[in-house]
Amino acid sequence: MAYKNILTILSDQRQAAQLDAARLVTRQQDGHLDILCLGIDVSQPGYYFPGGAPYVYNEGLEAAENDAASLRDAVAERLATATDLRWHSEAAVAQLGGVTGLVGMRTRYADLTVLSQPYGEKASGSGETVIEAAMFEGGCPVLVIPDAGLADTGFRRVLIAWNQSSEAMTAVRRALPLLRAADSVEIAIIDPGRAGVEGSDPGSALATMLTRHGVKAEVAVIARTAPTISDEINRRAIDIDANLIVMGAYGHSRFRQAILGGATRNMLEKSKLPVFMAR
Repeated sequence: MAYKNILTILSDQRQAAQLDAARLVTRQQDGHLDILCLGIDVSQPGYYFPGGAPYVYNEGLEAAENDAASLRDAVAERLATATDLRWHSEAAVAQLGGVTGLVGMRTRYADLTVLSQPYGEKASGSGETVIEAAMFEGGCPVLVIPDAGLADTGFRRVLIAWNQSSEAMTAVRRALPLLRAADSVEIAIIDPGRAGVEGSDPGSALATMLTRHGVKAEVAVIARTAPTISDEINRRAIDIDANLIVMGAYGHSRFRQAILGGATRNMLEKSKLPVFMAR
């Protein structure tokens, strides 16, 4: 089992590290990389002076088309010598309100979507919407790449942020191709408590399952001393020299309402490592 259909969505010229990471993962998985170059029309015709809306609407659409074409040209130039990579790029345009539908449809047919962190100086304005659409509308796992990009060594040591939830279990299952290829995997459990569904031996059932899949897994139960769970996860990942964090994306339906205020937002905002998320 491997990720054969890998997708990355570009909406900003500053996302070169994201493209390079998608290229690296695709080569490691011997897959095919689809690159969606997205131009976003942010015009709002209803807010313009009478008689001016059609003109402004057409101008906004033309600008979005130019942005998408420029991104596609930049991709072609960057991958011109990538003879060891199977890839295809496509330019598309959507109004801001239509990004979710477009991204959701495209990610539905991908095994993995590689995206940039939606926060920070290099983040695109549509980053939150694209990640939301991939996970919630497309049902696709997302590999979120930090500004520093992805190391050529791949994911040799992986930390699973395990809280016994169904979202975390989904993320683990979807990450199996990466977990099997890793040298070591730590199942990190922070302050589990005896009332959890796994009782007094948290993580043992997951470790057994992963071992049967050929994953070199071990369990670490960690006392919480950091202000937030996400801080503790990040600190533990750095302590064990991990180069990937796997976790569930927690929420219900809408990214801004359900995710941005919780642990998932904190991880996407603070992590210096790649984060694999699914729900």
